Amino acid sequence: MRRKILLPLLAVAGALAAAGPAVAQGYRQNYGYAAPNDPMASGGGRGTYGGGFIEMLMTGRDPTPYGRGGAVYNRPGGYAYGQRMQPQGGYEPDPFEAARQPRATRRMAALGEPVEPQQGIQQIVDPRFRKQEVAYDGPHKPGTIIIDTPQRFLFLVQPGGRALRYGIGVGRPGFSWAGMKTITRKAEWPSWTPPGEMLKRRPDLPRFMAGGPDNPMGARAMYLGSTLYRIHGTNEPNTIGQAVSSGCIRMTNDDVTDLYERVRVGAKVLVI
Repeated sequence: MRRKILLPLLAVAGALAAAGPAVAQGYRQNYGYAAPNDPMASGGGRGTYGGGFIEMLMTGRDPTPYGRGGAVYNRPGGYAYGQRMQPQGGYEPDPFEAARQPRATRRMAALGEPVEPQQGIQQIVDPRFRKQEVAYDGPHKPGTIIIDTPQRFLFLVQPGGRALRYGIGVGRPGFSWAGMKTITRKAEWPSWTPPGEMLKRRPDLPRFMAGGPDNPMGARAMYLGSTLYRIHGTNEPNTIGQAVSSGCIRMTNDDVTDLYERVRVGAKVLVI
């Protein structure tokens, strides 16, 4: 039985051996590559079985270009001998490129391996919105708070024609307002109970949140009259200088803490 199988295989091997030079020529045309002393390219030397399964069966050698020491690719973006091969013109982007990137630069959290850094919320406040002392020549007494909504500034009038200016976040379009109010209450690390109108717009919000670093009211709050509006801190300092709130005036936690220590209950707040 073994002789009956072997004889046809030998006949096929003989036929393919004659095609050896043609196969080598095909590799040169298709891949632009021929390894030095490559028996497949020369058609001579050791092994002339035509390559493929027959050569591996008869010689035990790997007949592919990889087995002969050459890394051969017919698509761009490959590597040969550790060197990057430049893609040829006319090729589309290599769909395998991402898989060749170093593993450390890919997200591998599921395997407990290093995870590429993710950019968080921008924490830098525009320098023009940082606290500073400025000149003031208006009619209001020291201790008065003036909120300039269009310019995104809060002024605390000081003696001697001076004022402290802070950057603020204000109500988004449709939620801004103006008028004279009075600070009726102050609170440190205030809790937050979203009003019913806000819950209608945002039913996903909690019904109550205790005070703390995660609370959107921030470190301090000053309540304005009998309204729902407050001057308060924020855990999103990137919103300072923006119109994003539901009408409250927000400050960085450092600034609202500083203001909180300087004003008293009963202070006037002018919103323009």
